[in-house]
Amino acid sequence: MSPLALLDYASVLVFALSGALVASRQQLDLIGFAFIACLTAVGGGTIRDVLLNRDSVFWIAEPTYIVVAVVTAIIVFFTAHRLESRLKAIVWADSIALGVAVSAGAGVALKLGHAPAIVVLMGVATGSFGGLMRDVVCNEVPLVLKQGELYVTAAFAGSVAMVVGSHFELPAVYTYLACGVLTFALRAGSIVFGWALPSYKSRPPRV
Repeated sequence: MSPLALLDYASVLVFALSGALVASRQQLDLIGFAFIACLTAVGGGTIRDVLLNRDSVFWIAEPTYIVVAVVTAIIVFFTAHRLESRLKAIVWADSIALGVAVSAGAGVALKLGHAPAIVVLMGVATGSFGGLMRDVVCNEVPLVLKQGELYVTAAFAGSVAMVVGSHFELPAVYTYLACGVLTFALRAGSIVFGWALPSYKSRPPRV
């Protein structure tokens, strides 16, 4: 199995976990759990593959990805009540998945020979859109748009790290690792230490 396939599997697993935890907060039934878990797990990768015009969307070419997401949803359905704070678990699972998915998305675009800008955009899209779909469908405030937190910025920085690593011809495993670690570190720093970019503040018009 290739490193990119392993990253996709890891991304699907952890994003499915976060999706199922959101479903538990919404008190959905088992089918609802599976739907939200699958939507979260493959949403970003689907957009990536469609935009890159790959021969086949990754989970259609290999349906095992869907099996992984569904099994994860079933496990969470019967065990979510054991968590002391499901919201905290969602935030951290989503952060781990972000680091993995950004690395997978940027890695696919890089392997296909796309320009650096496309590599960065595909990293951001793969990492962000699954969680965005999950939160919109479940009527939650999207984590990707939550004020005062690094999310898209973390994905962007991680993708840029992959482009830089590739430019200097570092081994692929190091570029994937640098991308994932930087993305997660920035996201984790935002959660723990409150790292954030300045937000726009409205001011009265000048006379």
